[in-house]
Amino acid sequence: MTQTLKCISPIDGSVFVERPLLSMDRANAAVARAKAAQKEWASRPLQERIDLVMAGVAKVGEMNDVIVPELAKQMGRPVRYGGEFSGFNERASYMASIAKEALAPLNVEETDDFKRYIAREPYGLVLVVAPWNYPFMTAINTVAPALISGNAVLLKHASQTPLVGERMAEAFHAVGIPEDVFQNVFLGHDTTSALIAGKNFGFVNFTGSVGGGVAMEMAAAGTFTGIGLELGGKDPGYVMEDANLDAAVETLIDGAMFNSGQCCCGIERIYVAESLFDEFVNKAVEIVNGYKLGDPLDPETTLGPMAHVRFAQEVRDQTAEAIAAGAKPLIDPANFPEDDGGAYLMPQILVNVDHSMRVMRDESFGPVVGIMPVKDDAEAIALMNDSEFGLTASLWTNDIDRAEAIGHQLETGTVFMNRADYVDPGLCWTGCKNTGRGGGLSIIGYHNLTRPKSYHLKKAL
Repeated sequence: MTQTLKCISPIDGSVFVERPLLSMDRANAAVARAKAAQKEWASRPLQERIDLVMAGVAKVGEMNDVIVPELAKQMGRPVRYGGEFSGFNERASYMASIAKEALAPLNVEETDDFKRYIAREPYGLVLVVAPWNYPFMTAINTVAPALISGNAVLLKHASQTPLVGERMAEAFHAVGIPEDVFQNVFLGHDTTSALIAGKNFGFVNFTGSVGGGVAMEMAAAGTFTGIGLELGGKDPGYVMEDANLDAAVETLIDGAMFNSGQCCCGIERIYVAESLFDEFVNKAVEIVNGYKLGDPLDPETTLGPMAHVRFAQEVRDQTAEAIAAGAKPLIDPANFPEDDGGAYLMPQILVNVDHSMRVMRDESFGPVVGIMPVKDDAEAIALMNDSEFGLTASLWTNDIDRAEAIGHQLETGTVFMNRADYVDPGLCWTGCKNTGRGGGLSIIGYHNLTRPKSYHLKKAL
Protein backbone atom coordinates (compact mmCIF):
# COMPACT_ATOMS: atom_id res chain seq x y z
CA MET A 1 0.00 0.00 0.00
CA THR A 2 1.39 3.37 -1.07
CA GLN A 3 1.92 5.88 1.73
CA THR A 4 1.11 9.50 1.04
CA LEU A 5 2.31 12.90 2.19
CA LYS A 6 -0.40 15.42 3.00
CA CYS A 7 0.02 19.18 3.30
CA ILE A 8 -2.76 20.60 5.49
CA SER A 9 -3.24 24.27 4.62
CA PRO A 10 -3.18 26.45 7.74
CA ILE A 11 -5.62 28.83 6.05
CA ASP A 12 -8.64 26.55 6.43
CA GLY A 13 -7.39 23.12 7.56
CA SER A 14 -8.06 21.49 4.19
CA VAL A 15 -5.72 19.11 2.38
CA PHE A 16 -3.95 21.40 -0.09
CA VAL A 17 -1.40 18.97 -1.56
CA GLU A 18 -1.09 15.20 -1.47
CA ARG A 19 1.83 13.23 -2.90
CA PRO A 20 2.81 9.54 -2.79
CA LEU A 21 5.98 8.69 -0.87
CA LEU A 22 8.66 6.73 -2.68
CA SER A 23 8.94 3.06 -1.82
CA MET A 24 12.35 1.81 -0.73
CA ASP A 25 12.90 0.30 -4.18
CA ARG A 26 12.05 3.54 -5.97
CA ALA A 27 14.18 5.54 -3.54
CA ASN A 28 17.15 3.27 -4.22
CA ALA A 29 16.55 3.67 -7.94
CA ALA A 30 16.60 7.48 -7.58
CA VAL A 31 19.92 7.23 -5.74
CA ALA A 32 21.35 4.97 -8.43
CA ARG A 33 20.34 7.37 -11.20
CA ALA A 34 21.86 10.31 -9.35
CA LYS A 35 25.15 8.53 -8.79
CA ALA A 36 25.31 7.46 -12.43
CA ALA A 37 24.70 11.01 -13.64
CA GLN A 38 27.00 12.77 -11.18
CA LYS A 39 30.35 11.98 -12.78
CA GLU A 40 29.39 13.50 -16.12
CA TRP A 41 28.01 16.55 -14.33
CA ALA A 42 31.23 16.98 -12.33
CA SER A 43 33.29 16.72 -15.52
CA ARG A 44 31.61 19.77 -17.03
CA PRO A 45 33.50 23.06 -16.79
CA LEU A 46 32.86 24.92 -13.56
CA GLN A 47 31.55 27.99 -15.40
CA GLU A 48 28.99 25.84 -17.21
CA ARG A 49 27.67 24.48 -13.91
CA ILE A 50 27.54 28.00 -12.48
CA ASP A 51 25.63 29.31 -15.50
CA LEU A 52 23.11 26.48 -15.40
CA VAL A 53 22.43 26.89 -11.69
CA MET A 54 21.95 30.63 -12.04
CA ALA A 55 19.67 30.11 -15.05
CA GLY A 56 17.61 27.76 -12.86
CA VAL A 57 17.47 30.39 -10.13
CA ALA A 58 16.24 32.97 -12.63
CA LYS A 59 13.59 30.53 -13.85
CA VAL A 60 12.31 30.19 -10.29
CA GLY A 61 12.00 33.99 -10.25
CA GLU A 62 9.81 33.83 -13.34
CA MET A 63 7.40 31.63 -11.37
CA ASN A 64 7.09 34.06 -8.47
CA ASP A 65 3.51 35.13 -9.17
CA VAL A 66 2.44 31.50 -8.80
CA ILE A 67 4.84 30.63 -5.99
CA VAL A 68 3.79 33.43 -3.60
CA PRO A 69 0.13 32.33 -3.18
CA GLU A 70 1.28 28.70 -3.10
CA LEU A 71 3.49 29.51 -0.12
CA ALA A 72 0.60 31.26 1.61
CA LYS A 73 -1.59 28.20 1.14
CA GLN A 74 1.12 25.78 2.26
CA MET A 75 2.60 27.54 5.30
CA GLY A 76 0.65 30.73 5.88
CA ARG A 77 3.00 33.60 5.03
CA PRO A 78 1.06 36.67 3.84
CA VAL A 79 1.27 37.40 0.12
CA ARG A 80 2.02 41.07 0.85
CA TYR A 81 5.66 40.11 1.54
CA GLY A 82 6.20 38.81 -1.97
CA GLY A 83 7.81 35.45 -1.32
CA GLU A 84 11.48 34.61 -1.03
CA PHE A 85 13.02 35.24 -4.41
CA SER A 86 15.10 38.22 -3.34
CA GLY A 87 16.95 36.21 -0.68
CA PHE A 88 16.93 33.07 -2.83
CA ASN A 89 18.65 34.95 -5.64
CA GLU A 90 21.02 36.84 -3.32
CA ARG A 91 22.36 33.66 -1.75
CA ALA A 92 22.71 31.75 -5.01
CA SER A 93 24.34 34.72 -6.74
CA TYR A 94 26.89 35.18 -3.99
CA MET A 95 27.78 31.50 -3.93
CA ALA A 96 28.15 31.55 -7.72
CA SER A 97 30.40 34.62 -7.52
CA ILE A 98 32.88 32.98 -5.11
CA ALA A 99 32.84 29.49 -6.62
CA LYS A 100 36.08 29.76 -8.56
CA GLU A 101 37.96 31.08 -5.54
CA ALA A 102 36.36 28.65 -3.08
CA LEU A 103 37.00 25.59 -5.25
CA ALA A 104 40.45 26.60 -6.52
CA PRO A 105 43.36 24.33 -5.59
CA LEU A 106 45.50 25.40 -2.66
CA ASN A 107 48.98 25.54 -4.15
CA VAL A 108 51.76 24.47 -1.80
CA GLU A 109 54.72 24.16 -4.19
CA GLU A 110 55.45 24.59 -7.88
CA THR A 111 59.17 24.09 -8.54
CA ASP A 112 61.40 22.20 -10.94
CA ASP A 113 61.23 19.22 -8.58
CA PHE A 114 57.71 19.13 -7.20
CA LYS A 115 54.13 20.13 -7.77
CA ARG A 116 52.12 19.95 -4.57
CA TYR A 117 48.58 21.16 -4.07
CA ILE A 118 45.28 20.42 -2.36
CA ALA A 119 42.23 20.14 -4.62
CA ARG A 120 38.53 20.15 -3.75
CA GLU A 121 36.55 17.09 -4.89
CA PRO A 122 32.74 16.77 -4.86
CA TYR A 123 31.38 14.18 -2.46
CA GLY A 124 29.22 12.69 -5.20
CA LEU A 125 25.64 12.67 -3.96
CA VAL A 126 24.27 15.17 -1.43
CA LEU A 127 20.95 14.84 0.37
CA VAL A 128 19.30 18.13 1.31
CA VAL A 129 16.47 17.91 3.85
CA ALA A 130 14.86 21.36 3.89
CA PRO A 131 12.34 22.98 6.28
CA TRP A 132 9.04 24.67 5.60
CA ASN A 133 9.52 28.10 7.23
CA TYR A 134 11.73 29.62 4.49
CA PRO A 135 11.56 26.71 2.09
CA PHE A 136 13.22 28.25 -0.96
CA MET A 137 15.99 30.16 0.81
CA THR A 138 16.99 27.36 3.16
CA ALA A 139 17.11 24.87 0.30
CA ILE A 140 19.21 27.04 -2.01
CA ASN A 141 21.82 27.53 0.75
CA THR A 142 23.01 24.00 0.01
CA VAL A 143 21.52 23.14 -3.37
CA ALA A 144 23.36 25.90 -5.28
CA PRO A 145 26.89 25.28 -3.94
CA ALA A 146 26.39 21.50 -4.00
CA LEU A 147 25.51 21.53 -7.71
CA ILE A 148 28.11 24.13 -8.60
CA SER A 149 30.86 22.08 -6.93
CA GLY A 150 29.92 19.03 -9.01
CA ASN A 151 27.65 17.03 -6.73
CA ALA A 152 24.32 15.51 -7.63
CA VAL A 153 21.50 16.48 -5.25
CA LEU A 154 18.43 14.80 -3.85
CA LEU A 155 16.10 17.37 -2.27
CA LYS A 156 13.63 16.17 0.33
CA HIS A 157 11.35 18.97 1.39
CA ALA A 158 9.20 19.27 4.49
CA SER A 159 5.70 17.85 4.24
CA GLN A 160 4.28 21.33 4.85
CA THR A 161 5.85 22.71 1.63
CA PRO A 162 5.90 19.89 -0.94
CA LEU A 163 5.41 22.17 -3.94
CA VAL A 164 8.70 23.98 -3.32
CA GLY A 165 10.89 21.08 -4.40
CA GLU A 166 8.68 20.51 -7.42
CA ARG A 167 9.01 24.14 -8.49
CA MET A 168 12.79 24.06 -8.09
CA ALA A 169 13.05 20.82 -10.08
CA GLU A 170 10.79 22.23 -12.79
CA ALA A 171 12.94 25.35 -13.08
CA PHE A 172 16.31 23.62 -12.97
CA HIS A 173 15.35 20.95 -15.49
CA ALA A 174 13.88 23.56 -17.85
CA VAL A 175 17.27 25.27 -18.19
CA GLY A 176 19.23 22.08 -18.81
CA ILE A 177 20.32 20.70 -15.44
CA PRO A 178 19.89 16.94 -15.95
CA GLU A 179 16.86 15.44 -14.24
CA ASP A 180 18.96 12.78 -12.53
CA VAL A 181 21.49 15.33 -11.24
CA PHE A 182 18.83 17.28 -9.34
CA GLN A 183 15.89 15.27 -8.07
CA ASN A 184 13.01 16.30 -5.86
CA VAL A 185 11.95 13.29 -3.80
CA PHE A 186 9.14 12.56 -1.35
CA LEU A 187 10.49 10.26 1.33
CA GLY A 188 9.16 8.96 4.62
CA HIS A 189 11.32 9.12 7.75
CA ASP A 190 12.12 5.41 7.73
CA THR A 191 13.14 5.44 4.07
CA THR A 192 15.32 8.51 4.61
CA SER A 193 17.06 6.89 7.58
CA ALA A 194 17.58 3.66 5.65
CA LEU A 195 19.16 5.52 2.72
CA ILE A 196 21.54 7.34 5.05
CA ALA A 197 22.41 4.17 6.95
CA GLY A 198 23.08 2.47 3.60
CA LYS A 199 25.99 4.87 2.88
CA ASN A 200 24.25 6.34 -0.15
CA PHE A 201 25.31 9.95 0.43
CA GLY A 202 28.61 11.72 0.70
CA PHE A 203 26.98 14.52 2.66
CA VAL A 204 23.60 15.18 4.30
CA ASN A 205 22.38 18.67 5.15
CA PHE A 206 19.38 18.88 7.47
CA THR A 207 17.51 21.91 8.75
CA GLY A 208 14.83 21.21 11.31
CA SER A 209 14.18 20.17 14.88
CA VAL A 210 16.67 18.90 17.43
CA GLY A 211 14.86 15.57 17.41
CA GLY A 212 15.19 15.39 13.64
CA GLY A 213 18.91 16.14 13.91
CA VAL A 214 19.34 13.34 16.44
CA ALA A 215 17.59 10.96 14.04
CA MET A 216 19.94 12.01 11.24
CA GLU A 217 23.03 11.41 13.37
CA MET A 218 21.72 8.05 14.53
CA ALA A 219 21.02 6.98 10.95
CA ALA A 220 24.53 8.00 9.90
CA ALA A 221 26.27 6.39 12.88
CA GLY A 222 29.16 4.25 11.69
CA THR A 223 28.83 5.31 8.04
CA PHE A 224 31.29 8.24 8.21
CA THR A 225 28.79 10.33 6.25
CA GLY A 226 29.34 14.06 6.60
CA ILE A 227 26.38 15.80 8.22
CA GLY A 228 25.46 19.47 8.50
CA LEU A 229 22.74 20.30 11.03
CA GLU A 230 20.88 23.55 11.65
CA LEU A 231 18.46 22.78 14.45
CA GLY A 232 16.68 24.82 17.12
CA GLY A 233 17.23 28.37 18.26
CA LYS A 234 16.30 30.77 21.03
CA ASP A 235 18.01 33.86 19.69
CA PRO A 236 18.43 36.85 22.04
CA GLY A 237 18.59 40.58 21.49
CA TYR A 238 20.42 42.90 23.89
CA VAL A 239 19.71 46.65 23.85
CA MET A 240 22.40 48.70 25.61
CA GLU A 241 21.92 52.15 27.10
CA ASP A 242 23.63 53.89 24.12
CA ALA A 243 21.54 52.14 21.46
CA ASN A 244 19.41 53.83 18.83
CA LEU A 245 16.18 52.94 20.59
CA ASP A 246 13.77 53.37 17.70
CA ALA A 247 15.90 51.25 15.37
CA ALA A 248 16.34 48.59 18.05
CA VAL A 249 12.62 48.30 18.78
CA GLU A 250 11.60 48.24 15.14
CA THR A 251 14.18 45.61 14.14
CA LEU A 252 13.92 43.33 17.16
CA ILE A 253 10.12 43.26 17.23
CA ASP A 254 10.01 42.61 13.49
CA GLY A 255 12.57 39.85 14.07
CA ALA A 256 10.31 38.37 16.73
CA MET A 257 7.01 38.58 14.85
CA PHE A 258 7.71 38.38 11.10
CA ASN A 259 6.47 35.17 9.46
CA SER A 260 4.42 34.63 12.64
CA GLY A 261 7.69 34.19 14.52
CA GLN A 262 8.61 31.17 12.43
CA CYS A 263 12.16 32.23 11.56
CA CYS A 264 15.29 30.17 12.17
CA CYS A 265 17.14 33.19 13.56
CA GLY A 266 14.08 35.06 14.78
CA ILE A 267 14.31 36.98 18.06
CA GLU A 268 12.74 34.98 20.90
CA ARG A 269 13.93 36.90 23.97
CA ILE A 270 15.03 40.50 24.52
CA TYR A 271 17.17 42.02 27.28
CA VAL A 272 17.11 45.82 27.66
CA ALA A 273 19.23 48.14 29.76
CA GLU A 274 17.18 49.27 32.77
CA SER A 275 17.28 52.93 31.73
CA LEU A 276 15.58 52.14 28.39
CA PHE A 277 13.31 49.30 29.45
CA ASP A 278 9.97 51.09 29.89
CA GLU A 279 10.34 53.14 26.71
CA PHE A 280 11.39 50.08 24.72
CA VAL A 281 8.39 48.09 25.94
CA ASN A 282 5.93 50.90 25.20
CA LYS A 283 7.22 51.28 21.65
CA ALA A 284 7.15 47.51 21.14
CA VAL A 285 3.52 47.27 22.22
CA GLU A 286 2.58 50.09 19.85
CA ILE A 287 4.18 48.28 16.92
CA VAL A 288 2.53 44.94 17.65
CA ASN A 289 -0.90 46.48 18.16
CA GLY A 290 -0.62 47.76 14.58
CA TYR A 291 -0.48 44.27 13.09
CA LYS A 292 -3.39 42.67 11.25
CA LEU A 293 -3.90 38.94 11.80
CA GLY A 294 -5.84 37.18 9.09
CA ASP A 295 -6.02 35.37 5.76
CA PRO A 296 -2.52 35.41 4.21
CA LEU A 297 -4.07 35.75 0.75
CA ASP A 298 -5.43 39.18 1.78
CA PRO A 299 -2.86 41.88 0.84
CA GLU A 300 -3.79 43.82 4.00
CA THR A 301 -2.77 40.95 6.31
CA THR A 302 0.56 41.44 8.08
CA LEU A 303 0.40 38.32 10.28
CA GLY A 304 -0.87 35.05 8.86
CA PRO A 305 -1.63 31.75 10.54
CA MET A 306 1.12 29.57 11.88
CA ALA A 307 2.01 26.68 9.59
CA HIS A 308 0.20 24.08 11.68
CA VAL A 309 -2.26 23.98 14.58
CA ARG A 310 0.18 22.03 16.75
CA PHE A 311 2.83 24.74 16.36
CA ALA A 312 0.36 27.38 17.49
CA GLN A 313 -0.69 25.24 20.44
CA GLU A 314 2.91 24.98 21.67
CA VAL A 315 3.16 28.77 21.73
CA ARG A 316 -0.18 29.04 23.51
CA ASP A 317 0.99 26.53 26.10
CA GLN A 318 4.29 28.35 26.73
CA THR A 319 2.50 31.69 27.02
CA ALA A 320 -0.19 30.37 29.38
CA GLU A 321 2.42 28.70 31.60
CA ALA A 322 4.41 31.93 31.81
CA ILE A 323 1.35 33.99 32.72
CA ALA A 324 0.39 31.46 35.39
CA ALA A 325 3.92 31.83 36.81
CA GLY A 326 3.67 35.63 37.01
CA ALA A 327 4.44 36.96 33.54
CA LYS A 328 2.38 39.93 32.38
CA PRO A 329 0.91 39.92 28.86
CA LEU A 330 0.79 43.35 27.23
CA ILE A 331 -1.22 42.67 24.07
CA ASP A 332 -5.01 42.65 24.47
CA PRO A 333 -6.67 39.66 22.74
CA ALA A 334 -9.54 41.99 21.82
CA ASN A 335 -7.19 43.60 19.27
CA PHE A 336 -6.86 40.28 17.43
CA PRO A 337 -10.30 38.68 17.18
CA GLU A 338 -9.15 36.49 14.29
CA ASP A 339 -7.27 34.27 16.78
CA ASP A 340 -9.41 31.17 16.33
CA GLY A 341 -7.74 28.81 18.79
CA GLY A 342 -6.31 26.96 15.81
CA ALA A 343 -3.51 27.96 13.46
CA TYR A 344 -4.37 31.67 13.66
CA LEU A 345 -2.46 32.95 16.69
CA MET A 346 -2.30 36.52 17.99
CA PRO A 347 1.10 38.08 18.78
CA GLN A 348 2.08 38.57 22.40
CA ILE A 349 4.67 40.49 24.41
CA LEU A 350 5.46 39.31 27.93
CA VAL A 351 7.19 41.17 30.75
CA ASN A 352 7.87 40.05 34.33
CA VAL A 353 9.46 36.97 32.78
CA ASP A 354 12.47 35.01 33.94
CA HIS A 355 14.43 31.94 32.92
CA SER A 356 12.37 29.59 35.03
CA MET A 357 9.71 29.92 32.31
CA ARG A 358 9.73 27.76 29.19
CA VAL A 359 8.92 30.78 27.03
CA MET A 360 12.41 32.09 27.88
CA ARG A 361 14.18 28.73 27.48
CA ASP A 362 12.43 26.46 24.99
CA GLU A 363 12.18 27.29 21.32
CA SER A 364 8.82 29.00 20.76
CA PHE A 365 8.97 29.51 16.99
CA GLY A 366 5.91 31.71 17.12
CA PRO A 367 4.77 35.32 17.62
CA VAL A 368 5.62 35.69 21.29
CA VAL A 369 8.60 37.39 22.93
CA GLY A 370 9.62 37.94 26.53
CA ILE A 371 11.42 41.17 27.49
CA MET A 372 13.60 41.54 30.60
CA PRO A 373 15.52 44.51 32.06
CA VAL A 374 19.23 44.01 32.80
CA LYS A 375 21.58 46.09 34.91
CA ASP A 376 24.82 45.60 32.93
CA ASP A 377 26.68 43.66 30.24
CA ALA A 378 27.66 40.87 32.60
CA GLU A 379 24.06 40.09 33.44
CA ALA A 380 23.03 40.28 29.79
CA ILE A 381 25.85 37.94 28.71
CA ALA A 382 24.92 35.41 31.40
CA LEU A 383 21.28 35.44 30.33
CA MET A 384 22.05 35.24 26.62
CA ASN A 385 24.27 32.21 27.25
CA ASP A 386 21.66 30.58 29.50
CA SER A 387 20.24 28.49 26.66
CA GLU A 388 20.71 25.07 25.14
CA PHE A 389 20.82 26.77 21.73
CA GLY A 390 23.35 29.00 19.99
CA LEU A 391 22.46 30.36 16.56
CA THR A 392 22.57 34.19 16.60
CA ALA A 393 22.63 37.09 19.06
CA SER A 394 21.68 40.68 18.23
CA LEU A 395 23.58 43.46 20.06
CA TRP A 396 22.44 47.08 20.00
CA THR A 397 25.03 49.74 20.76
CA ASN A 398 26.99 52.51 19.06
CA ASP A 399 30.26 51.06 20.36
CA ILE A 400 31.69 48.45 18.00
CA ASP A 401 34.51 47.56 20.39
CA ARG A 402 31.99 46.86 23.11
CA ALA A 403 29.92 44.71 20.76
CA GLU A 404 32.97 42.69 19.74
CA ALA A 405 34.05 42.24 23.36
CA ILE A 406 30.60 40.95 24.28
CA GLY A 407 30.49 38.81 21.14
CA HIS A 408 33.69 37.02 22.19
CA GLN A 409 31.88 35.88 25.33
CA LEU A 410 28.72 34.63 23.64
CA GLU A 411 28.01 30.98 22.84
CA THR A 412 26.52 31.52 19.42
CA GLY A 413 27.18 31.03 15.72
CA THR A 414 26.66 34.63 14.57
CA VAL A 415 26.93 37.95 16.40
CA PHE A 416 24.94 40.84 14.93
CA MET A 417 25.42 44.48 15.81
CA ASN A 418 22.49 46.80 15.08
CA ARG A 419 20.67 44.26 12.95
CA ALA A 420 18.95 40.91 13.39
CA ASP A 421 17.29 38.00 11.62
CA TYR A 422 19.42 38.07 8.48
CA VAL A 423 21.47 35.39 6.75
CA ASP A 424 24.58 36.93 5.16
CA PRO A 425 25.80 34.63 2.36
CA GLY A 426 29.32 36.00 2.74
CA LEU A 427 29.54 34.66 6.28
CA CYS A 428 29.39 31.10 7.50
CA TRP A 429 25.88 30.18 8.67
CA THR A 430 26.56 28.04 11.70
CA GLY A 431 25.62 27.39 15.31
CA CYS A 432 26.71 25.65 18.47
CA LYS A 433 25.22 23.60 21.30
CA ASN A 434 21.81 22.14 20.36
CA THR A 435 21.58 24.41 17.35
CA GLY A 436 23.75 21.87 15.57
CA ARG A 437 27.01 21.55 13.72
CA GLY A 438 28.69 22.40 10.44
CA GLY A 439 28.30 25.54 8.37
CA GLY A 440 26.64 26.69 5.18
CA LEU A 441 27.19 29.55 2.72
CA SER A 442 30.50 31.47 2.34
CA ILE A 443 33.69 29.73 1.29
CA ILE A 444 33.26 27.40 4.25
CA GLY A 445 29.97 26.21 2.76
CA TYR A 446 31.84 25.02 -0.34
CA HIS A 447 34.48 23.33 1.76
CA ASN A 448 31.79 21.44 3.68
CA LEU A 449 30.29 20.17 0.42
CA THR A 450 33.59 18.92 -0.98
CA ARG A 451 36.49 16.88 0.30
CA PRO A 452 40.18 17.80 0.17
CA LYS A 453 42.39 15.74 -2.13
CA SER A 454 46.17 16.16 -1.96
CA TYR A 455 48.53 15.89 -4.93
CA HIS A 456 52.25 15.29 -4.28
CA LEU A 457 53.90 15.09 -7.70
CA LYS A 458 57.63 14.59 -8.05
CA LYS A 459 58.66 15.78 -11.49
CA ALA A 460 62.01 14.10 -11.95
CA LEU A 461 63.97 11.21 -10.45
